[in-house]
Amino acid sequence: MLEPEAPPLIAGFDAGQTHTRCRVAALEAGGGWRTLAEGEGSGVSHLAAPGGEERFQAALRSAWLAALEDGALPLDPARPALRAAAVGASGIETGSAVQGRGIELAAAALGLASAQVVVSGDEVTALRGAFGSAPGVLVISGTGCIALGRDSAGRTGRSGGWGWLLDGAGSALDIGRDGLALSVQMADGRLAETPLRQMLWQALGARSAQEVKAAVVAEGFAPAGFARLAPVVDRQARAGDPQAAAVLQRSAEALAAMVAAVARQLDLPAPAVCGVGGALTHLDGLREAFAAALQQHCPGSRLVPAAGDACDGALADAAALAQAAFRC
Repeated sequence: MLEPEAPPLIAGFDAGQTHTRCRVAALEAGGGWRTLAEGEGSGVSHLAAPGGEERFQAALRSAWLAALEDGALPLDPARPALRAAAVGASGIETGSAVQGRGIELAAAALGLASAQVVVSGDEVTALRGAFGSAPGVLVISGTGCIALGRDSAGRTGRSGGWGWLLDGAGSALDIGRDGLALSVQMADGRLAETPLRQMLWQALGARSAQEVKAAVVAEGFAPAGFARLAPVVDRQARAGDPQAAAVLQRSAEALAAMVAAVARQLDLPAPAVCGVGGALTHLDGLREAFAAALQQHCPGSRLVPAAGDACDGALADAAALAQAAFRC
């Protein structure tokens, strides 16, 4: 008796600056899929940054291998090869040369042909995961931040996300950096001291403003180094520190303004809004301040939970790519 043929595999990647997740699924008839395993690997940086291409490929390989070692998906030479993969990665702009290079690198890292791979910004896969094909606005606040939306006709709009050197208001990076900037102003007498300074310096392992300055210019510190300080600012804000509270309020207002900008672009007067990302998920003070600011900037909008995450969105792209290749 012949063994039933194993279904082809697809993979969806969510590649962020701190870590990369890979979700592997079995492709089913009709374009659906069944999740089999998940793994986590290293983070990425912009492809054009020094070492960016190497970090990108290392992140995909490490996440893929972690998924293979999950237990539900053993390394088996008889298992069919990966049919298609989709990657949502930080810093990938649609239609850019960087996107084309990302496809080449991802294909090489995973042992696929370029036609078997799609690479887009992680906000694109997150939007698809959160809303499917339904209209709505997604705002992501993690190390960086961006808002992206879709209307009922499939048109998309975008606000923010232009890189941490230009446009990070609303992100964990900005929260940490702004708090640290206030701390050195407290240290040299420009601002009255609050507990925020001591808490931030303790988290940083610094005893003076000079040591703070040295820490932030050290190789590899930014942007993740600033983002790691955001929880300290959030805790101090909830404890009543006025300077920390002001930092959170500015970030919340920035996120709400991005949502409102996308809603205007797409003529969505009262959109469904989904907030995701590490900062909005884990920083209670930021999340509460954002919800309040949203009603000021975009009255009538409603916060909704995401139907799925960026890996789900990437798997949907991979499934569509695999089905299209099969039909050909």
